[in-house]
Amino acid sequence: MKTFTQTRLPHRVQSFLDADPAHDVCGTGEEYQAHAPFTGEELFRFPVATAHDAERAVEYARVGVGQGNRAAILLRLHDLVQDNEELILDLIQAENGKSRAHAYDELTDLYNCARFYAVNIRKAFGTERHPGALPVLTKTRTQHYPLGVVGLISPWNYPLSLGVGDVLAALSAGNAVVHKPDSQTTLTSIALRRLAIEAGLPEAAWQLVPGRGAEVGDALIPLVDGLSFTGSTQAGKSIAAQAAGRLIPTMLELGGKNPMLVLDDAPLKPTAQGAVRTAFSSSGQLCMSAERAYVHESIVEGFLKELTMALDQQVLGAAFSDAATIGSLTSQRQLDAVEAHVEDAVSKGATVVYGGKARPDLGPFFYEPTVLTGVTPEMDLYAAETFGPVLAVYPVHSDAEAIQRANDTNYGLSASVWSGNSRRAWKVASQLEAGMVNINEGFAAAYGSIAAPGGGVKESGLNHRHGITGMRLWANERTVAEQRLHPLAPSEYISPERFRALVSTGMQLMKTFRL
Repeated sequence: MKTFTQTRLPHRVQSFLDADPAHDVCGTGEEYQAHAPFTGEELFRFPVATAHDAERAVEYARVGVGQGNRAAILLRLHDLVQDNEELILDLIQAENGKSRAHAYDELTDLYNCARFYAVNIRKAFGTERHPGALPVLTKTRTQHYPLGVVGLISPWNYPLSLGVGDVLAALSAGNAVVHKPDSQTTLTSIALRRLAIEAGLPEAAWQLVPGRGAEVGDALIPLVDGLSFTGSTQAGKSIAAQAAGRLIPTMLELGGKNPMLVLDDAPLKPTAQGAVRTAFSSSGQLCMSAERAYVHESIVEGFLKELTMALDQQVLGAAFSDAATIGSLTSQRQLDAVEAHVEDAVSKGATVVYGGKARPDLGPFFYEPTVLTGVTPEMDLYAAETFGPVLAVYPVHSDAEAIQRANDTNYGLSASVWSGNSRRAWKVASQLEAGMVNINEGFAAAYGSIAAPGGGVKESGLNHRHGITGMRLWANERTVAEQRLHPLAPSEYISPERFRALVSTGMQLMKTFRL
């Protein structure tokens, strides 16, 4: 594998830091120091939010509910993001440590969200006409109106996609948002909030409260009218239990142990290149990243050979450019978790086919893309999410075995099927227990189909983001029906017997004409 190192902070980031970004967060607590993953050096410090700050932010946010032309704001934001594309890429890399290409994946998602939500606001939230209880006599409409204030808790691994993208969905419904970004990646949220305000969003409508999850998150749940959380399954279960006590709409995207199924007719070279994207994007710090590959035994040797050659062409390193194709892990915690999983597996008999070690010569948190074989159930990484650049490859005898082993997990977020036969691939994909399944692509095809809902099943989540479904999650529905000419009941003009006869006739006609 090739390497590259160029860690000097871009002047755009330095100029942004000089513009007092700490002023944009609602925090009066202790000072937090975020460090640049490429070097471990301090990047940004700010006062974190407290429970009291969260309460004040919710109160202030209610001033911004329903204000502004939402579609126009989102479309202007789309253009402002394009105008500031290089700065946003710099900030994502500076905070997260991923490669520039993987940072651009987040921008693509944001463009999709801003455009789709803007052009579909009327479709999602406009008044809907429905057939009434009885034709002519009953006029029925459904109205959609904002929940009020949506609380959003977003992670560090995809600060733009999984943070700002969900903010835009809640704003599209007319809500205000109190957003707790991860403290490590707060700068990206600050930059996008500034652009949204420039686009016309009222300042009150998007409040930032980075801080400790146990304090700020617990403070938000009793106060907000809807809740979005992306993070671990353990934390998600706790949040879901608290939100259930108030019966507020809740969207959870949680962990995954995502499989890729390589059928015996899969073209080896493009499949191996796809596996690099599927398993090692953002150094594997992606909820949808593949950590398990079930490869037909007849081609597993060829697949591993092609995968090794594909990884040899990658460039591991730090660069605020396209000079590096795979970046760093984000923190010491992530590095420790990856090392622990690999060391445990090797100590119990797994074989390292590629990679398998940290690279402190490149930076404090770099770890090589790693491919293992011989992984067995007693090893920690067999069933637990690693959330790092580690792919375990398992030979299988048949499609049926691959499906069975892929589904043998408590998770169900994402999966992929690789085959040279489209009909066969669709048949396999339709038997996988996952909220999103891709054919001949790792995760981008399903997740990037912004008009379709995306989310997890089993312990990987609750409800969905994206699509009209994801937009309407953040609105209340109200059905209003007007009864005309005659009530839906007998009256002084129509006896009970005559009323029943008329209703029965009407029901029969509605069935006949499929009304």
